[in-house]
Amino acid sequence: MENQARIKELFDKYGKDELVVLLGGAEAEASGLAAETVSAGDPTFAGPLAGVSLGLLAYHIVEVKDEIDPTVYDEQIAMMEMVIDVDAIVAEVATYRGA
Repeated sequence: MENQARIKELFDKYGKDELVVLLGGAEAEASGLAAETVSAGDPTFAGPLAGVSLGLLAYHIVEVKDEIDPTVYDEQIAMMEMVIDVDAIVAEVATYRGA
């Protein structure tokens, strides 16, 4: 709920065109739920984004690997990438970008 409130604050301050949401969930379903929440609104109607469609783009951190310093990626993310179902997560998150 706190994350939803913070995202809404940033949206109000910067607008849709200045924000991209990076997700780091280890499961496709959880990552998809987060992507749906920042795009179309909280589907559980439990948080500050319930019924609030921000239309933000969301990507999983593994999708932007080429944009991250390789040393930082190796230290912070590479281990996770080896144990998660990257294809399933990317496919799920992409559905909320209309990709």
